[in-house]
Amino acid sequence: MNEQAVVEIILSNLIAFLLVIGAVIVIWKGVKIVPQSEIFVLERFGKFTRALRPGLNFIVPFLDAVAHRVSVLERQLEAWDISVITKDNVEVELETTVFYRVLDASRSVYRIRNVDRAIHTAATSIVRSAAGKLELDELQSSRESMNSEIEKNLQNAAEVWGIEITRTEIIDIKVDGQTREAQRHQLSAERERRASIARAEGEKRSVELSADARLYEAQREAEARITLADADAYAVKVAAEAEANQIRAVSAALQENGMPAANYEILKRQIGALGEVASSDNAKTVIMPTEISGVIGSLTTLLEALPREQTR
Repeated sequence: MNEQAVVEIILSNLIAFLLVIGAVIVIWKGVKIVPQSEIFVLERFGKFTRALRPGLNFIVPFLDAVAHRVSVLERQLEAWDISVITKDNVEVELETTVFYRVLDASRSVYRIRNVDRAIHTAATSIVRSAAGKLELDELQSSRESMNSEIEKNLQNAAEVWGIEITRTEIIDIKVDGQTREAQRHQLSAERERRASIARAEGEKRSVELSADARLYEAQREAEARITLADADAYAVKVAAEAEANQIRAVSAALQENGMPAANYEILKRQIGALGEVASSDNAKTVIMPTEISGVIGSLTTLLEALPREQTR
């Protein structure tokens, strides 16, 4: 094999090698693998063409170029202090941070140069506007609603940049020493006021319970008196009925036996009265009238006469 043939073989091998290398380079330039957390912004001759989504993508080699690699992960701005003046003219500083992520990669790189700086500026303005509508006490107690309002307004401002505001946070509310001391006095006064109200309510409740107890006692006493009165009335009624029955019995006896029955009833009551006097503890000596024997004799005569009257 002569020298010229060797040269031709070497040249042909070199050309083949270069063609292979060129094919590899073309394939390398024409295939783009995009990670899951990124979006590639593609340009052709300096003009935006399209955005490459995560996965395997094919482009025109040497004509298309990846101009920007945009992360779609959620981002957080460094916390910063915003000086605001509340509705009651108190100057405070709000420590704020913002969370966001990119939805449209092309707008985030072609509509704004520095996304973080733009969001920082917009958030500062919105926070000052929102805090200026509230008093200091409302600002401290309405932090959640204020975060929602800031997030909503900031989303409207960041939508043109292809940004989604996922969350805004008012981390801390900083006040100066004089304001903090005034708040401390205010809290002490509020606690004293609540304690006074609690004491007053306790005394009021005590008076109410005492009055209820007296009223209950009076009601029970009235009920007891009514019960006793009813019992006395019932006793009087029973006694009256007994007396009426007795009178009716005497009347019936008078109608049947006439005067002997009346005399018998009178004599019986006289003897009963003498028996009560004699049985009394205070009675040491009982002087009986001489007529008592006549009374007893008359009673015997009446007892003997009654049966005969009844048999007629």
